[in-house]
Amino acid sequence: MANRTFVVGVGMTKFEKPGSRDWEYPDMAKEAVGKALEDAGVAYGKVEAAYAGSMYGAMGQRALYETGMTGIPVMTVANACATGSSALFLARQAVRGGLADCALALGMEKMQKGSLGAGVGKSKVTIIDHHLNSMVEGRPWEMDKAPMPQMFGNAGREHMEKYGSTPDHYAWIGWKNHKHSVHNPYAQFQDEYSLDDVRNATMIFDPLTKLQCSPTSDGAAAALVVSERFVDEHGLGDQAVEIAGHHIATDTPDSFEDHSSIQVVGFGCSQRAARKAMDEAQVAIDDVDVIELHDCFSANELITYEALGMADVGEGHKLVDDQATTYGGKWVVNPSGGLISKGHPLGATGIAQCAELTWQLRGKAGGRQVEGARVALQHNIGLGSACAVAVYKPAF
Repeated sequence: MANRTFVVGVGMTKFEKPGSRDWEYPDMAKEAVGKALEDAGVAYGKVEAAYAGSMYGAMGQRALYETGMTGIPVMTVANACATGSSALFLARQAVRGGLADCALALGMEKMQKGSLGAGVGKSKVTIIDHHLNSMVEGRPWEMDKAPMPQMFGNAGREHMEKYGSTPDHYAWIGWKNHKHSVHNPYAQFQDEYSLDDVRNATMIFDPLTKLQCSPTSDGAAAALVVSERFVDEHGLGDQAVEIAGHHIATDTPDSFEDHSSIQVVGFGCSQRAARKAMDEAQVAIDDVDVIELHDCFSANELITYEALGMADVGEGHKLVDDQATTYGGKWVVNPSGGLISKGHPLGATGIAQCAELTWQLRGKAGGRQVEGARVALQHNIGLGSACAVAVYKPAF
């Protein structure tokens, strides 16, 4: 029998514009991990294994040495934009499998200003070459200098052509997430915009304007994952949040077979991961109250509504029409502001989502609290591809 797994401590730094703060990976790790340990009331010496996620700073051991050098196994994790959730997944596996009673997941990133490239380095093969080739074959245009907005923008265009969504549906999602972030002190942006502001912002790749795209960011987040025995021994039942289901999925051949941009940006991964995570947690999407969803671009949020089963395929825009994904609706999606407004330091994003949902289920999310939240879902995708979905419940 697998052990039950619980988050008992979370912490994060404020997400900031790259270069706006004079810090290095060890500085941001010390701040985020320190807050998580303080939240749990647990000393670093209790941690038996650590998983440190970062796409650009492969220095898990060095970053954690500022917190303590206790001889434990420390693994550096990299898994595209799902890096943070992958570190969390590994920490949970260690506890679930009985290899540790207390494991740490850390995510951190220092980024460059400007849009992400295609990951071209010394190798001719890139992390997204399958995806780019499939996209270009499906829509024979020249490759844009910013491939990520192009890929997700094309997914939005495909949805508009097939199913009748409009640019205003995507603009509303950008407006919603910026509005949500007003009450999040950790968010990179806390400004509220009008819908016209979002519509009329600089066009990045039609239909996506600048206020519908996640920025590059610096920041870190951490979570302490423990067993039920550890919860009992340390009297942490009142603040523990159970990870009731967690799954990571990758691409299958049908992601590329028909050159659909919607499939290329991870629809199938998201669908498979969500089904398996919810099956493990024994919940349906209608049981979920609050969702942190990977809105790297507003088009991806709308498409993911369908992948998660919140709407039938082709009907995600109807949730926007009904305002079903904000306060007063059926679900509150991205109360933190999401990637669009909270920011997107690649390695930290997945664990920051965990932190937000932990606060929501504890009833400690302040002005962005979702009233009566009892079941939470996290969705974190990284092209290359990996999609992590986790389901959280109050512990007892």
